[in-house]
Amino acid sequence: MSRQAFVALVTCFNEDETINYKATRAQVRRQVEAGNNIMCAGTNGDFTALTFEEKVRLTEEVVDEVGRRTRVIVNAGMPATFETMKLAREFDRIGVDGIAVITPFFIACTQDGLVRHFSTVADAVRTPVYLYDIPARTQNHIEPQTARTLANHGNIAGIKDSGGAKETLEAYLQVSKEVDGFQVYSGPDHLVLWALQNGAAGCISGLGNAMPHVLAGILSAFNAGNVAEAERQQGVFAAFRTDLYALGFAPAMVKRALYLQDASVGASRQPALLPSDGQDARIATLLRQYGLL
Repeated sequence: MSRQAFVALVTCFNEDETINYKATRAQVRRQVEAGNNIMCAGTNGDFTALTFEEKVRLTEEVVDEVGRRTRVIVNAGMPATFETMKLAREFDRIGVDGIAVITPFFIACTQDGLVRHFSTVADAVRTPVYLYDIPARTQNHIEPQTARTLANHGNIAGIKDSGGAKETLEAYLQVSKEVDGFQVYSGPDHLVLWALQNGAAGCISGLGNAMPHVLAGILSAFNAGNVAEAERQQGVFAAFRTDLYALGFAPAMVKRALYLQDASVGASRQPALLPSDGQDARIATLLRQYGLL
């Protein structure tokens, strides 16, 4: 099975904080040309700052720009099951390849509550649903046993693990070995190759916004059986991640690194963190160091 890389695409904004759909389409083309698939309206896409209507139009624009050249997954997750289901139905209508559903945030959920939430959404659409676990941001965690339960739902196709703990990723990978057709996608950029070597279907990367060809290179080398080249590319990717994330909140640093490469992506909607002039200078130095500027 050929493993696949998705980039958790940034959403581009104008100076007045309206969405810049033209610039977002340009970022889609950049990723497709590099060989990556697209995930939109995720953490790196400022999904919590987007309105319902904007998410629908954003998805329509991305799907139209991709034109079936690659796969598109979109995040429908919101705190309430009701709104998540409404969004998922819109994405189902548009015709995406997968619907990611981040765990509810702000509302504390039991594991039984998570099973009900994800099952209700998956029951409402024909498009395959992917669980999305990022407990540091949502304060709700999909336990491996809960993932195993949900993996047996006929329309839940896999999970994106953005927890950052290798132990949890290992547990999800074990579920994928036990339940046929349940796929695991790794979120942490330093674990891309390790996850592939241990059975992951691919990765969904935020850092790939700034380094699309290196991300694609890891996957293409791995799929070709060139382990040495995959390790080399992963080394570059992980080193850039360490250096960039040392400067501040990861999604903000990725967006700013991309902004310094192409100002048309704009800043994030407020109150998202805006790097200082000093941080910009350090990010620019890093970009030059890695041949990205």
